[in-house]
Amino acid sequence: MHFALSVLFPLLVLSFGECAVVNDTQTKISVSNTIRVTNGQTWGVWGNPEKCPSGTYATGFSLKVQPHQGFWVDDTALNGIALHCSKPIGNNGIVGPYTTIRSSEGSWGSWTQNVWCPNGVLTAFQLQVESYQWLLDDSAATNIRFLCTGNQVLEGSGMNWGSWGSWSTVCAGTGICGIQTKVDSPNWQRDDTALNDVLFYCC
Repeated sequence: MHFALSVLFPLLVLSFGECAVVNDTQTKISVSNTIRVTNGQTWGVWGNPEKCPSGTYATGFSLKVQPHQGFWVDDTALNGIALHCSKPIGNNGIVGPYTTIRSSEGSWGSWTQNVWCPNGVLTAFQLQVESYQWLLDDSAATNIRFLCTGNQVLEGSGMNWGSWGSWSTVCAGTGICGIQTKVDSPNWQRDDTALNDVLFYCC
């Protein structure tokens, strides 16, 4: 159980369409669709979208997690999600050269070890989120799961409180190729929640 007094302020909620063209440093990459879930929390603002280099996809991930801070200290749990982009992993399970991308992230916690698909790429996700706690300590998103091409489920090393929502739809096309996160920035006069929501781009 974690506890802290909180005062909540409404923040702007941004919406995103189902199709986009995202600029990377070299070229424009056409994004066929986005996938999202419905149980994300409402605090914070959306960061900039980040894309895998052309011809690569998210084949693994890692999380930035703040562990439980004790009964009287503010918890933020999940602070960041990093995607590791490479060519799709073959049946031998060997990961080639990869690039790490991430959107906005919270200020607390440490990065976990990389988790990789046994083969293929990441294609769908499920988010674990703590519901609004009223006068208790809010932490918003606490963990994430991904589905790989071969239907293997990978679970992150986040925290164990909150509830798992429904799975997103499966990517149209090859798989996940970009990320955009909604993060509550530090505000020392109220309850901090860090990462609240995430959407992924598909190519």
